[in-house]
Amino acid sequence: MSMLENKVAGDKNAGNDMIQYVTVVIGGQLFGLPISQVHDVFVPESVTRVPMSAPEVQGVLNLRGRIVTAINMRRRLHLPPLQDEQMMAVGIEYKHESYGLVIDTVGEVLTLPSSSAEPNPSNLDRRWAEIAGGVHRLDGQLMVILDVDRLLGAMFTEPMAAA
Repeated sequence: MSMLENKVAGDKNAGNDMIQYVTVVIGGQLFGLPISQVHDVFVPESVTRVPMSAPEVQGVLNLRGRIVTAINMRRRLHLPPLQDEQMMAVGIEYKHESYGLVIDTVGEVLTLPSSSAEPNPSNLDRRWAEIAGGVHRLDGQLMVILDVDRLLGAMFTEPMAAA
């Protein structure tokens, strides 16, 4: 884990035609977050529930003195919760606010040519397509590129339903 944290904290430039992704797994699907958007990889310790928040909002936590909103990616993707697994989170920033995306596992850092990114396939699961900014075809696996604007923008700009 510390190797990944060091890699995230290190040099985030891999050349103009290459993009580095921090890979994560959610519900068996491989996702990639551009490393330039990742600030931390951490294990959420104590998450405080926020009354009347969106179902995807697991709560808030204190990460080295910053208040971070924890977004449960399994809930966001309408997947069943993990049983008896330790939570992992990837820290990002969106519109000057800190968020922790609670995921199943963190993988490795991949450096891929930007030219190999493709638009979302028409048969991509609708839940994934809503938050995807394209895909990379890897050996026998599809990596969905997480688009933070699509992921968080829709959650926090939609009007609240009347209770």
